Amino acid sequence: MKRLLTFAFSSLLLTPAWAESPQVPEGAPADAVARVGDQTITYSQLNTQLNSSAVVGVSVPVLGSPERGTVMLTLLDKVISANLLYLDAIRQGVDQDPAYRDEIETFSDAVLGELYRRKNLVGEITVTADEVDAFIQENYTADTEVTDRLREGVEATIRSNRVAERAAADRARLRQGVEVSIHAGSLEPADDGDRGDDVLVAEIGGEGITWGETKRRLSTLNNAVDVQKRVASLDNLIDQRLMARKGRKAGLDQDAAYQSRMAEFRKTRLLNLHRENLSRDMEPTDEELRAYYEDNRDQILIKERRKIQMVVLPSKEQADEVKARIEAGEITIYQAALEHSIDPNAKRTLGDFGWVAKGTGFSQLDEVTFALEPDTLGGPVESPAGWHLVKVTDIRDAHFTAFEDEDTRTMTRRRLLKEKMEQYVVDLRKQDFPVTVYEDNMNRLFTEEAQWIAAKTKDMEAHPERAKQILDEMRNIVE
Repeated sequence: MKRLLTFAFSSLLLTPAWAESPQVPEGAPADAVARVGDQTITYSQLNTQLNSSAVVGVSVPVLGSPERGTVMLTLLDKVISANLLYLDAIRQGVDQDPAYRDEIETFSDAVLGELYRRKNLVGEITVTADEVDAFIQENYTADTEVTDRLREGVEATIRSNRVAERAAADRARLRQGVEVSIHAGSLEPADDGDRGDDVLVAEIGGEGITWGETKRRLSTLNNAVDVQKRVASLDNLIDQRLMARKGRKAGLDQDAAYQSRMAEFRKTRLLNLHRENLSRDMEPTDEELRAYYEDNRDQILIKERRKIQMVVLPSKEQADEVKARIEAGEITIYQAALEHSIDPNAKRTLGDFGWVAKGTGFSQLDEVTFALEPDTLGGPVESPAGWHLVKVTDIRDAHFTAFEDEDTRTMTRRRLLKEKMEQYVVDLRKQDFPVTVYEDNMNRLFTEEAQWIAAKTKDMEAHPERAKQILDEMRNIVE
Protein backbone atom coordinates (compact mmCIF):
# COMPACT_ATOMS: atom_id res chain seq x y z
CA MET A 1 0.00 0.00 0.00
CA LYS A 2 2.81 2.40 0.83
CA ARG A 3 4.37 1.88 -2.61
CA LEU A 4 1.04 2.47 -4.38
CA LEU A 5 0.37 5.75 -2.64
CA THR A 6 3.92 7.01 -3.06
CA PHE A 7 3.73 6.40 -6.80
CA ALA A 8 0.43 8.23 -7.03
CA PHE A 9 1.83 11.16 -5.11
CA SER A 10 4.84 11.42 -7.33
CA SER A 11 2.68 11.52 -10.44
CA LEU A 12 -0.31 13.53 -9.24
CA LEU A 13 1.09 15.84 -6.64
CA LEU A 14 4.61 16.31 -7.89
CA THR A 15 6.12 15.03 -4.63
CA PRO A 16 9.48 13.31 -5.29
CA ALA A 17 9.33 9.70 -4.21
CA TRP A 18 12.76 9.98 -2.59
CA ALA A 19 11.92 13.07 -0.55
CA GLU A 20 11.30 12.67 3.17
CA SER A 21 7.65 13.23 3.97
CA PRO A 22 7.00 16.23 6.28
CA GLN A 23 5.51 15.42 9.65
CA VAL A 24 2.16 16.78 10.78
CA PRO A 25 2.96 19.82 12.98
CA GLU A 26 1.94 19.95 16.62
CA GLY A 27 -1.54 21.41 17.08
CA ALA A 28 -2.74 20.34 13.62
CA PRO A 29 -5.56 17.76 13.29
CA ALA A 30 -4.30 14.19 13.68
CA ASP A 31 -5.72 13.30 10.25
CA ALA A 32 -4.16 16.25 8.41
CA VAL A 33 -2.94 15.19 4.95
CA ALA A 34 -1.92 18.54 3.45
CA ARG A 35 -1.60 22.24 4.15
CA VAL A 36 -2.07 25.07 1.64
CA GLY A 37 -1.08 28.44 3.04
CA ASP A 38 -3.11 28.62 6.27
CA GLN A 39 -5.66 26.03 5.07
CA THR A 40 -5.45 22.47 6.46
CA ILE A 41 -6.88 19.54 4.49
CA THR A 42 -7.87 16.46 6.51
CA TYR A 43 -8.43 12.83 5.59
CA SER A 44 -12.00 12.96 6.89
CA GLN A 45 -12.73 15.91 4.57
CA LEU A 46 -11.48 13.90 1.60
CA ASN A 47 -13.62 10.91 2.61
CA THR A 48 -16.72 13.07 2.89
CA GLN A 49 -16.09 14.85 -0.42
CA LEU A 50 -15.34 11.61 -2.21
CA ASN A 51 -18.71 10.20 -1.28
CA SER A 52 -20.56 13.34 -2.33
CA SER A 53 -18.81 14.04 -5.63
CA ALA A 54 -18.60 12.56 -9.09
CA VAL A 55 -14.85 11.98 -9.04
CA VAL A 56 -14.81 8.52 -10.56
CA GLY A 57 -17.69 8.25 -12.97
CA VAL A 58 -20.14 5.44 -12.34
CA SER A 59 -19.58 4.85 -8.65
CA VAL A 60 -17.30 5.58 -5.70
CA PRO A 61 -14.76 2.81 -4.99
CA VAL A 62 -15.50 0.78 -1.90
CA LEU A 63 -13.89 1.60 1.44
CA GLY A 64 -10.44 0.12 1.89
CA SER A 65 -9.89 -0.76 -1.79
CA PRO A 66 -6.66 0.26 -3.59
CA GLU A 67 -8.81 2.03 -6.19
CA ARG A 68 -10.26 4.24 -3.46
CA GLY A 69 -6.76 5.22 -2.34
CA THR A 70 -5.80 6.22 -5.88
CA VAL A 71 -8.98 8.24 -6.36
CA MET A 72 -8.54 9.96 -3.00
CA LEU A 73 -5.12 11.14 -4.13
CA THR A 74 -6.66 12.54 -7.30
CA LEU A 75 -9.24 14.28 -5.14
CA LEU A 76 -6.52 15.63 -2.84
CA ASP A 77 -4.87 17.22 -5.84
CA LYS A 78 -8.19 18.88 -6.75
CA VAL A 79 -8.73 20.09 -3.19
CA ILE A 80 -5.22 21.56 -3.08
CA SER A 81 -5.95 23.43 -6.32
CA ALA A 82 -9.25 24.69 -4.92
CA ASN A 83 -7.54 25.99 -1.78
CA LEU A 84 -4.90 27.77 -3.86
CA LEU A 85 -7.62 29.53 -5.85
CA TYR A 86 -9.50 30.37 -2.63
CA LEU A 87 -6.45 32.03 -1.09
CA ASP A 88 -5.85 33.88 -4.36
CA ALA A 89 -9.47 35.10 -4.34
CA ILE A 90 -9.07 36.45 -0.80
CA ARG A 91 -5.81 38.15 -1.75
CA GLN A 92 -7.48 39.84 -4.73
CA GLY A 93 -10.41 41.03 -2.63
CA VAL A 94 -13.05 39.00 -4.47
CA ASP A 95 -14.80 38.53 -1.13
CA GLN A 96 -15.48 42.29 -1.07
CA ASP A 97 -17.52 42.13 -4.28
CA PRO A 98 -20.98 43.63 -3.48
CA ALA A 99 -22.78 40.88 -5.44
CA TYR A 100 -20.90 38.21 -3.48
CA ARG A 101 -21.71 39.86 -0.14
CA ASP A 102 -25.39 40.10 -1.13
CA GLU A 103 -25.40 36.38 -1.94
CA ILE A 104 -23.83 35.57 1.43
CA GLU A 105 -26.45 37.67 3.24
CA THR A 106 -29.29 36.04 1.29
CA PHE A 107 -27.98 32.55 2.00
CA SER A 108 -27.47 33.40 5.66
CA ASP A 109 -31.11 34.49 5.94
CA ALA A 110 -32.23 31.28 4.27
CA VAL A 111 -30.20 29.04 6.59
CA LEU A 112 -31.12 30.93 9.76
CA GLY A 113 -34.77 31.03 8.71
CA GLU A 114 -34.81 27.28 8.15
CA LEU A 115 -33.11 26.63 11.51
CA TYR A 116 -35.63 28.84 13.29
CA ARG A 117 -38.53 27.16 11.49
CA ARG A 118 -37.32 23.69 12.47
CA LYS A 119 -36.78 24.62 16.10
CA ASN A 120 -39.91 26.72 16.63
CA LEU A 121 -42.54 26.23 13.95
CA VAL A 122 -42.35 22.66 12.70
CA GLY A 123 -44.17 19.93 14.51
CA GLU A 124 -45.33 16.51 13.49
CA ILE A 125 -48.68 16.42 11.73
CA THR A 126 -50.61 13.25 12.50
CA VAL A 127 -53.78 11.96 10.90
CA THR A 128 -55.69 9.23 12.73
CA ALA A 129 -57.76 6.44 11.20
CA ASP A 130 -60.89 7.92 12.85
CA GLU A 131 -60.23 11.26 11.14
CA VAL A 132 -59.91 9.52 7.77
CA ASP A 133 -63.20 7.67 8.43
CA ALA A 134 -64.95 10.93 9.38
CA PHE A 135 -63.70 12.68 6.23
CA ILE A 136 -64.91 9.82 4.00
CA GLN A 137 -68.31 9.77 5.71
CA GLU A 138 -68.70 13.53 5.24
CA ASN A 139 -67.45 13.82 1.65
CA TYR A 140 -68.35 10.51 -0.06
CA THR A 141 -71.58 8.64 -0.69
CA ALA A 142 -72.50 5.61 1.37
CA ASP A 143 -71.97 3.21 -1.57
CA THR A 144 -68.34 4.37 -2.19
CA GLU A 145 -65.88 1.48 -2.05
CA VAL A 146 -63.38 2.38 0.67
CA THR A 147 -60.09 1.01 -0.67
CA ASP A 148 -56.58 1.42 0.74
CA ARG A 149 -55.80 3.79 -2.14
CA LEU A 150 -58.80 5.98 -1.24
CA ARG A 151 -57.82 6.08 2.42
CA GLU A 152 -54.23 7.06 1.47
CA GLY A 153 -55.57 9.87 -0.74
CA VAL A 154 -57.84 11.15 2.01
CA GLU A 155 -55.01 11.09 4.53
CA ALA A 156 -52.82 13.08 2.12
CA THR A 157 -55.62 15.64 1.63
CA ILE A 158 -56.14 16.11 5.37
CA ARG A 159 -52.39 16.40 5.92
CA SER A 160 -52.07 18.97 3.11
CA ASN A 161 -54.90 21.06 4.55
CA ARG A 162 -53.29 21.05 7.96
CA VAL A 163 -49.92 22.06 6.52
CA ALA A 164 -51.61 25.04 4.86
CA GLU A 165 -53.46 25.93 8.06
CA ARG A 166 -50.29 25.76 10.11
CA ALA A 167 -48.38 27.82 7.56
CA ALA A 168 -51.04 30.54 7.82
CA ALA A 169 -50.89 30.41 11.64
CA ASP A 170 -47.07 30.53 11.59
CA ARG A 171 -47.16 33.56 9.27
CA ALA A 172 -49.55 35.36 11.61
CA ARG A 173 -47.27 34.65 14.59
CA LEU A 174 -44.19 35.84 12.72
CA ARG A 175 -45.79 39.10 11.64
CA GLN A 176 -47.48 39.94 14.93
CA GLY A 177 -46.49 43.49 15.86
CA VAL A 178 -44.64 44.01 12.55
CA GLU A 179 -46.08 46.23 9.83
CA VAL A 180 -45.78 44.44 6.48
CA SER A 181 -46.82 45.85 3.11
CA ILE A 182 -46.36 44.62 -0.46
CA HIS A 183 -46.70 47.13 -3.30
CA ALA A 184 -48.40 44.88 -5.84
CA GLY A 185 -48.73 47.79 -8.24
CA SER A 186 -44.94 47.89 -8.53
CA LEU A 187 -44.79 44.27 -9.68
CA GLU A 188 -46.57 44.49 -13.03
CA PRO A 189 -44.54 42.51 -15.62
CA ALA A 190 -45.32 45.13 -18.28
CA ASP A 191 -43.27 47.67 -16.31
CA ASP A 192 -40.17 45.47 -15.83
CA GLY A 193 -38.17 47.24 -18.54
CA ASP A 194 -38.64 50.67 -16.95
CA ARG A 195 -38.50 49.72 -13.27
CA GLY A 196 -35.21 50.55 -11.53
CA ASP A 197 -33.53 48.05 -9.20
CA ASP A 198 -33.84 50.52 -6.29
CA VAL A 199 -37.67 50.73 -6.49
CA LEU A 200 -39.32 49.56 -3.25
CA VAL A 201 -41.74 46.67 -3.79
CA ALA A 202 -42.32 45.74 -0.14
CA GLU A 203 -41.62 46.94 3.41
CA ILE A 204 -41.08 45.11 6.70
CA GLY A 205 -41.32 47.32 9.78
CA GLY A 206 -39.85 50.24 7.86
CA GLU A 207 -37.16 48.13 6.12
CA GLY A 208 -37.53 48.16 2.37
CA ILE A 209 -37.22 45.32 -0.12
CA THR A 210 -36.15 46.49 -3.55
CA TRP A 211 -37.03 45.28 -7.01
CA GLY A 212 -33.35 44.37 -7.52
CA GLU A 213 -33.25 41.72 -4.78
CA THR A 214 -36.77 40.55 -5.60
CA LYS A 215 -35.86 40.13 -9.26
CA ARG A 216 -32.97 37.78 -8.40
CA ARG A 217 -35.30 35.62 -6.34
CA LEU A 218 -37.99 35.56 -9.02
CA SER A 219 -35.55 34.38 -11.66
CA THR A 220 -34.64 31.34 -9.57
CA LEU A 221 -38.29 30.51 -8.98
CA ASN A 222 -39.21 30.91 -12.65
CA ASN A 223 -42.31 32.93 -11.86
CA ALA A 224 -41.45 36.32 -13.32
CA VAL A 225 -44.61 36.84 -15.41
CA ASP A 226 -47.42 36.56 -12.88
CA VAL A 227 -48.22 39.31 -10.31
CA GLN A 228 -49.98 36.86 -7.99
CA LYS A 229 -46.97 34.56 -7.95
CA ARG A 230 -44.68 37.53 -7.41
CA VAL A 231 -46.69 38.56 -4.38
CA ALA A 232 -46.60 34.98 -3.05
CA SER A 233 -42.82 34.88 -3.56
CA LEU A 234 -42.41 38.19 -1.72
CA ASP A 235 -44.57 36.87 1.13
CA ASN A 236 -42.20 33.90 1.45
CA LEU A 237 -39.17 36.21 1.31
CA ILE A 238 -40.65 38.36 4.08
CA ASP A 239 -41.32 35.27 6.23
CA GLN A 240 -37.76 34.09 5.66
CA ARG A 241 -36.35 37.48 6.64
CA LEU A 242 -38.48 37.62 9.80
CA MET A 243 -37.45 34.07 10.78
CA ALA A 244 -33.82 35.01 10.19
CA ARG A 245 -34.19 38.02 12.48
CA LYS A 246 -35.71 35.86 15.20
CA GLY A 247 -33.01 33.24 14.61
CA ARG A 248 -30.24 35.79 15.13
CA LYS A 249 -31.98 37.13 18.24
CA ALA A 250 -32.15 33.57 19.58
CA GLY A 251 -28.43 33.08 18.94
CA LEU A 252 -28.89 30.50 16.16
CA ASP A 253 -26.07 32.15 14.22
CA GLN A 254 -23.79 30.51 16.81
CA ASP A 255 -25.21 27.08 15.98
CA ALA A 256 -22.56 24.66 14.69
CA ALA A 257 -24.79 23.54 11.78
CA TYR A 258 -25.30 27.15 10.70
CA GLN A 259 -21.61 28.02 10.88
CA SER A 260 -20.62 24.86 9.00
CA ARG A 261 -23.07 25.52 6.15
CA MET A 262 -22.07 29.18 5.93
CA ALA A 263 -18.34 28.36 5.84
CA GLU A 264 -18.91 25.84 3.05
CA PHE A 265 -21.10 28.22 1.04
CA ARG A 266 -18.73 31.18 1.43
CA LYS A 267 -15.81 29.16 0.17
CA THR A 268 -17.67 27.41 -2.66
CA ARG A 269 -19.34 30.58 -3.94
CA LEU A 270 -16.10 32.58 -3.69
CA LEU A 271 -14.25 29.91 -5.66
CA ASN A 272 -16.90 29.86 -8.38
CA LEU A 273 -16.94 33.64 -8.62
CA HIS A 274 -13.13 33.76 -8.83
CA ARG A 275 -13.10 31.08 -11.53
CA GLU A 276 -15.71 33.04 -13.49
CA ASN A 277 -13.61 36.20 -13.25
CA LEU A 278 -10.42 34.38 -14.24
CA SER A 279 -12.16 32.68 -17.17
CA ARG A 280 -13.28 36.06 -18.49
CA ASP A 281 -9.72 37.38 -18.20
CA MET A 282 -8.38 34.26 -19.94
CA GLU A 283 -10.96 34.24 -22.74
CA PRO A 284 -8.98 33.28 -25.85
CA THR A 285 -9.10 35.29 -29.06
CA ASP A 286 -10.14 33.69 -32.33
CA GLU A 287 -6.48 33.66 -33.38
CA GLU A 288 -5.50 31.83 -30.15
CA LEU A 289 -8.26 29.29 -30.65
CA ARG A 290 -7.28 28.59 -34.24
CA ALA A 291 -3.58 28.26 -33.35
CA TYR A 292 -4.39 25.91 -30.45
CA TYR A 293 -6.62 23.82 -32.72
CA GLU A 294 -3.88 23.48 -35.35
CA ASP A 295 -1.33 22.44 -32.70
CA ASN A 296 -3.68 19.93 -31.03
CA ARG A 297 -6.08 18.83 -33.76
CA ASP A 298 -5.09 15.17 -33.33
CA GLN A 299 -6.34 15.33 -29.75
CA ILE A 300 -9.45 17.39 -30.39
CA LEU A 301 -11.51 14.41 -31.32
CA ILE A 302 -15.18 13.72 -30.82
CA LYS A 303 -14.68 10.39 -29.02
CA GLU A 304 -16.59 7.25 -29.84
CA ARG A 305 -19.73 7.18 -27.74
CA ARG A 306 -22.01 4.27 -26.93
CA LYS A 307 -25.50 4.22 -25.51
CA ILE A 308 -25.67 1.53 -22.87
CA GLN A 309 -27.90 -0.32 -20.47
CA MET A 310 -26.30 -1.77 -17.37
CA VAL A 311 -27.05 -3.92 -14.35
CA VAL A 312 -24.66 -3.91 -11.37
CA LEU A 313 -24.66 -7.01 -9.15
CA PRO A 314 -22.88 -7.65 -5.84
CA SER A 315 -21.19 -10.93 -6.90
CA LYS A 316 -20.11 -12.85 -9.99
CA GLU A 317 -22.44 -15.71 -9.11
CA GLN A 318 -25.46 -13.40 -9.06
CA ALA A 319 -24.30 -11.67 -12.24
CA ASP A 320 -23.98 -15.04 -14.04
CA GLU A 321 -27.44 -16.06 -12.87
CA VAL A 322 -29.10 -12.79 -13.94
CA LYS A 323 -27.30 -12.87 -17.30
CA ALA A 324 -28.56 -16.41 -17.97
CA ARG A 325 -32.13 -15.36 -17.16
CA ILE A 326 -31.90 -12.35 -19.50
CA GLU A 327 -30.48 -14.45 -22.35
CA ALA A 328 -33.19 -17.08 -21.79
CA GLY A 329 -35.86 -14.40 -22.10
CA GLU A 330 -37.14 -14.90 -18.55
CA ILE A 331 -36.59 -11.23 -17.68
CA THR A 332 -35.64 -8.09 -19.56
CA ILE A 333 -32.59 -6.00 -18.73
CA TYR A 334 -35.01 -3.36 -17.43
CA GLN A 335 -36.51 -5.84 -14.97
CA ALA A 336 -33.05 -7.01 -13.95
CA ALA A 337 -31.96 -3.44 -13.20
CA LEU A 338 -35.12 -2.71 -11.21
CA GLU A 339 -35.16 -5.92 -9.20
CA HIS A 340 -31.49 -6.84 -8.79
CA SER A 341 -29.13 -3.91 -9.51
CA ILE A 342 -27.21 -2.41 -6.57
CA ASP A 343 -26.67 0.83 -8.47
CA PRO A 344 -28.54 3.55 -6.53
CA ASN A 345 -30.06 5.02 -9.71
CA ALA A 346 -31.36 1.71 -11.05
CA LYS A 347 -34.97 2.18 -9.94
CA ARG A 348 -35.11 5.61 -11.56
CA THR A 349 -33.35 4.77 -14.83
CA LEU A 350 -34.22 1.04 -15.17
CA GLY A 351 -30.61 0.45 -16.17
CA ASP A 352 -30.43 3.13 -18.87
CA PHE A 353 -27.04 4.84 -18.51
CA GLY A 354 -27.31 6.95 -21.63
CA TRP A 355 -24.30 7.83 -23.77
CA VAL A 356 -20.78 7.14 -22.48
CA ALA A 357 -17.52 8.21 -24.13
CA LYS A 358 -14.59 5.89 -24.61
CA GLY A 359 -11.97 6.21 -21.89
CA THR A 360 -14.19 7.90 -19.30
CA GLY A 361 -15.22 4.94 -17.12
CA PHE A 362 -13.54 2.13 -15.24
CA SER A 363 -10.90 0.60 -17.52
CA GLN A 364 -12.20 -2.97 -17.09
CA LEU A 365 -15.73 -1.92 -17.97
CA ASP A 366 -14.57 0.37 -20.77
CA GLU A 367 -12.74 -2.48 -22.49
CA VAL A 368 -15.82 -4.71 -22.56
CA THR A 369 -18.29 -1.95 -23.45
CA PHE A 370 -16.35 -0.74 -26.49
CA ALA A 371 -15.75 -4.25 -27.82
CA LEU A 372 -19.43 -5.26 -27.82
CA GLU A 373 -21.57 -5.55 -30.91
CA PRO A 374 -24.89 -3.66 -30.72
CA ASP A 375 -27.74 -5.44 -28.91
CA THR A 376 -25.46 -8.06 -27.34
CA LEU A 377 -25.10 -8.60 -23.60
CA GLY A 378 -21.57 -8.43 -22.22
CA GLY A 379 -20.01 -9.33 -18.91
CA PRO A 380 -20.01 -9.98 -16.13
CA VAL A 381 -17.02 -7.71 -15.61
CA GLU A 382 -15.76 -6.55 -12.22
CA SER A 383 -15.12 -2.97 -11.16
CA PRO A 384 -14.87 -1.30 -7.74
CA ALA A 385 -18.63 -0.76 -7.99
CA GLY A 386 -19.52 -4.46 -8.39
CA TRP A 387 -20.11 -6.94 -11.22
CA HIS A 388 -21.52 -5.39 -14.38
CA LEU A 389 -23.72 -6.69 -17.17
CA VAL A 390 -23.76 -4.24 -20.06
CA LYS A 391 -25.64 -3.96 -23.34
CA VAL A 392 -24.88 -1.51 -26.16
CA THR A 393 -27.99 -0.12 -27.88
CA ASP A 394 -26.43 2.50 -30.18
CA ILE A 395 -23.00 3.70 -31.37
CA ARG A 396 -21.62 7.06 -32.47
CA ASP A 397 -18.22 6.67 -34.09
CA ALA A 398 -15.26 8.86 -33.18
CA HIS A 399 -14.64 11.64 -35.68
CA PHE A 400 -12.72 14.83 -36.35
CA THR A 401 -14.47 18.00 -37.40
CA ALA A 402 -13.35 21.28 -38.94
CA PHE A 403 -12.41 24.24 -36.76
CA GLU A 404 -15.49 26.09 -38.01
CA ASP A 405 -17.76 23.42 -36.53
CA GLU A 406 -19.48 24.83 -33.43
CA ASP A 407 -18.88 21.72 -31.30
CA THR A 408 -15.22 21.69 -32.27
CA ARG A 409 -14.77 25.37 -31.41
CA THR A 410 -16.49 24.76 -28.07
CA MET A 411 -14.25 21.78 -27.30
CA THR A 412 -11.13 23.71 -28.38
CA ARG A 413 -12.07 26.68 -26.19
CA ARG A 414 -12.82 24.43 -23.21
CA ARG A 415 -9.47 22.63 -23.51
CA LEU A 416 -7.49 25.86 -23.89
CA LEU A 417 -9.22 27.54 -20.94
CA LYS A 418 -8.65 24.41 -18.84
CA GLU A 419 -4.93 24.46 -19.64
CA LYS A 420 -4.69 28.17 -18.86
CA MET A 421 -6.43 27.65 -15.51
CA GLU A 422 -4.21 24.67 -14.65
CA GLN A 423 -1.10 26.72 -15.42
CA TYR A 424 -2.44 29.57 -13.30
CA VAL A 425 -2.81 27.17 -10.34
CA VAL A 426 0.68 25.73 -10.91
CA ASP A 427 2.10 29.26 -10.79
CA LEU A 428 0.20 29.99 -7.56
CA ARG A 429 1.72 26.86 -6.05
CA LYS A 430 5.24 27.69 -7.18
CA GLN A 431 5.28 31.40 -6.47
CA ASP A 432 2.59 32.47 -4.01
CA PHE A 433 1.33 29.93 -1.48
CA PRO A 434 3.31 27.11 0.12
CA VAL A 435 1.90 23.59 -0.21
CA THR A 436 2.88 20.78 2.15
CA VAL A 437 1.67 17.18 1.68
CA TYR A 438 1.93 14.84 4.68
CA GLU A 439 2.46 11.72 2.59
CA ASP A 440 3.40 9.41 5.47
CA ASN A 441 0.27 10.41 7.37
CA MET A 442 -1.88 9.84 4.27
CA ASN A 443 -0.41 6.36 3.86
CA ARG A 444 -0.88 5.58 7.56
CA LEU A 445 -4.51 6.71 7.60
CA PHE A 446 -5.40 4.83 4.44
CA THR A 447 -3.71 1.64 5.67
CA GLU A 448 -5.48 1.87 9.05
CA GLU A 449 -8.80 2.43 7.31
CA ALA A 450 -8.28 -0.58 5.02
CA GLN A 451 -7.32 -2.77 8.00
CA TRP A 452 -10.33 -1.58 9.98
CA ILE A 453 -12.67 -2.29 7.05
CA ALA A 454 -11.16 -5.78 6.62
CA ALA A 455 -11.69 -6.51 10.33
CA LYS A 456 -15.28 -5.25 10.23
CA THR A 457 -15.99 -7.36 7.14
CA LYS A 458 -14.76 -10.48 8.93
CA ASP A 459 -16.82 -9.53 11.97
CA MET A 460 -19.91 -9.20 9.76
CA GLU A 461 -19.29 -12.62 8.19
CA ALA A 462 -18.89 -14.19 11.64
CA HIS A 463 -21.92 -12.38 13.11
CA PRO A 464 -24.53 -11.87 10.35
CA GLU A 465 -27.09 -10.88 12.99
CA ARG A 466 -25.01 -7.70 13.58
CA ALA A 467 -24.60 -6.89 9.88
CA LYS A 468 -26.77 -3.74 9.92
CA GLN A 469 -25.00 -2.34 12.99
CA ILE A 470 -21.58 -3.03 11.47
CA LEU A 471 -22.56 -1.46 8.14
CA ASP A 472 -23.76 1.63 10.00
CA GLU A 473 -20.38 1.85 11.76
CA MET A 474 -18.59 1.60 8.40
CA ARG A 475 -20.89 4.21 6.88
CA ASN A 476 -20.14 6.65 9.70
CA ILE A 477 -16.55 6.90 8.47
CA VAL A 478 -17.59 8.89 5.46
CA GLU A 479 -20.51 10.90 6.80
